Amino acid sequence: MRDPYEVLGLAKSASAAEIKSAYRRLAKKFHPDQSKDPKAKDKFAEVGAAYEIVGDEKKREAFDRGEIDAEGKPRYQGFEGFGGARRHARTAQGAGPDFQHFDFGFGDGDFNRGRAGGVGIDPDILDQLFGGAGAGRSRKPQRGEDVSVVATVPLALAATGGSARVNLPTGKTLDVAIPVGVEDGKQIRLRGQGQPGAKNGPAGDALVTIRYALHPLFKVEGRDLRLDLPITLYEAVLGAKVRAPTLAGEVEIAIPHGASSGRTLRLRGKGLPAAGESRQGDLLATLRIVLPADGDPELAGLMRRWRDEKPYDPRPATT
Repeated sequence: MRDPYEVLGLAKSASAAEIKSAYRRLAKKFHPDQSKDPKAKDKFAEVGAAYEIVGDEKKREAFDRGEIDAEGKPRYQGFEGFGGARRHARTAQGAGPDFQHFDFGFGDGDFNRGRAGGVGIDPDILDQLFGGAGAGRSRKPQRGEDVSVVATVPLALAATGGSARVNLPTGKTLDVAIPVGVEDGKQIRLRGQGQPGAKNGPAGDALVTIRYALHPLFKVEGRDLRLDLPITLYEAVLGAKVRAPTLAGEVEIAIPHGASSGRTLRLRGKGLPAAGESRQGDLLATLRIVLPADGDPELAGLMRRWRDEKPYDPRPATT
């Protein structure tokens, strides 16, 4: 066994916090379940044994005084002047001369505390690093890990509620209840649907994040929906009633005469509902004037006369 300070890469003057930090880092680095190093198992054991010595205040002091070696075994230094060891003389009846019995101040449990497979391991730290499985055992039931998954749902389903099927990382397929008006980014927790626990511990949870699927017509702005509504030139000039799509089906919308392209009309209550509330967002329809696809000679002639006889400036200068 090498010098434990050397194994942990520390000077003898290292503080207790520095020792613990070095141990945590190296134990995680060489943990057999984490490392691809073919010697990881041996290095992990060596790090654990080193920490058992210098991570324990009493053992560290004994090691620094030369009372124990790097494996925690007592060093024999004669009957006199033994570094701090307590000597108790006693006579064994019928055993001839007196013999000396040394009590080094460590109980049997001190040298074995925290050992796993003969390697000194601090179970509390390994519980933190590896969820209680650090040395191949856990002292109590361990809760399973949570799993996360994203469920992409259509806007219509988010508006009306229903269910969506999701495939969990655990291999399970579940139908998740989608509440009416669920918000984009909302997380739904499914209790006990995560990874199984260890040592009869409870299973973790599944965290399902709701995302809206892209819609070919609508853009979402909070609870409102935005829509580009194509209209003809004559509908813009003369006014008209046209059909406009909503999540619940088409509705009739009035286009005022002289409506410019880019004007936005508000259809109240035609957006997304607010979860748990009666209020609902609006549909904002922005008018987009569309000219004939193949052009029209008469329209072109009309526009030339208009340009020549009734010119106007849609881009007035601002000062």
